[in-house]
Amino acid sequence: MKGLPLVAVVGRPNVGKSTLFNRLVRERAAITHDEPGVTRDSIWREVHLEGRPCVLVDTGGILLESDDPLAQDIFAQAREAMTEADLVLLVVDGRDGLHPHDEAVAGFLRHSGKPVLLVVNKIDSPERADLLMADFHAIGFPALPVSAAHGHGVPDLEEAIAQHLPEPLGLSQEEPLAGLRLAVVGRPNVGKSSLVNALVGQKRLIVSEMAGTTRDAVDVELLREGKRYVFVDTAGIRRKSRIQESLEYFSVLRAMGAAKSADVTLLVVDATTGVVAQDKRLAAFLDQEKLPVVVVGNKIDLLHRDEAHKARQAVAEGLAFLTAAPVVFTSTVTRAGLGGLLPLAEQVHAQSQVRIPTGELNRFLRAATERQAPPSKGGKRGKIYYLTQADTTPPTFVLFANDPELLRHNYLRYLENGLRKTFGLDKTPIRLVVRSSHGEQPPRSR
Repeated sequence: MKGLPLVAVVGRPNVGKSTLFNRLVRERAAITHDEPGVTRDSIWREVHLEGRPCVLVDTGGILLESDDPLAQDIFAQAREAMTEADLVLLVVDGRDGLHPHDEAVAGFLRHSGKPVLLVVNKIDSPERADLLMADFHAIGFPALPVSAAHGHGVPDLEEAIAQHLPEPLGLSQEEPLAGLRLAVVGRPNVGKSSLVNALVGQKRLIVSEMAGTTRDAVDVELLREGKRYVFVDTAGIRRKSRIQESLEYFSVLRAMGAAKSADVTLLVVDATTGVVAQDKRLAAFLDQEKLPVVVVGNKIDLLHRDEAHKARQAVAEGLAFLTAAPVVFTSTVTRAGLGGLLPLAEQVHAQSQVRIPTGELNRFLRAATERQAPPSKGGKRGKIYYLTQADTTPPTFVLFANDPELLRHNYLRYLENGLRKTFGLDKTPIRLVVRSSHGEQPPRSR
């Protein structure tokens, strides 16, 4: 995103900013809901409007005179987006008419000196556009009528945005085009946003003691030593029985989706409370999907030395079934453990991408079966004829055997441990699939 013009979408709560953002980026990147104030963290996307590349940022609803600490945090983040922006889209509700909060935000923008387009949203009937927009001309910014929900006026808005954009700066030849995508998941209030802020080195995400502050999956980019990282901070994941609001339900789905689409998932747990039932449920999902994972025991600074030792043991034991997931303990206050976290995630990703030649795999197989032959049953001994790698992320190995049912769990575990030790795969999930050499029986997988 470096070097591209930045367009900030701002306005008071519930005027349709996120709906407009989704319409412009052509995906459901931001959660939309009838409840005011759904968007809290800024959401960034690179888009092309009329052939012009730019970065679009959706911000939380601005209430300038509110005493609510959360509202003040939202405004601070929106103000940062406006300060960095090359163009600001001030979104208002055409059905409500000019609101005092609209005028307050407009006043702030006048003093900023930024180019501003006034987007009068919810003009669902183009025939009434002139009437509904009459009050808004007093604000003094160029105004365009749109219906973000139905798409009316959006092509004209895209053209106007493109006309107001400065020429993008040339991208450095040394800047990496691809990077490591890291999903940051965990139950509410374990310090996910604080962790991302500490790694990035600036307050890009709202941090609050109120559980459930983050509701969207939010992308935050970091360029460090020629490497690019994209953190996806997700909503805290609760038990399904506690997900009563539809809004939180969709947030959880996005968190799960973010983990499945990431290169590596950072599973954050609270070291002060240890591994609780919901941590185990989330870890079980990651294990079932065979996703590359680093377990992060956060808030270690809140424990005394003897307590910290017990906490490390408790986390390791509580998530022991994540056999390949390395564990690191961190503090966003003292920065303990942060220096090694990204290199560790890179190791996990690199292992998940490993491809092993078939010849090497079958040499391993011969040695492994000579050390310990496959089990037998009813006088029939299992035989493995061939081993090959079918896929990566996770490394997936296919065994061709005379009878898949004879290769029981314990023997497959023996082969998996051998693969890990022989080929240095101690930090990535592995999937073993057993197929019949005659094609008569369904495959088994582990």
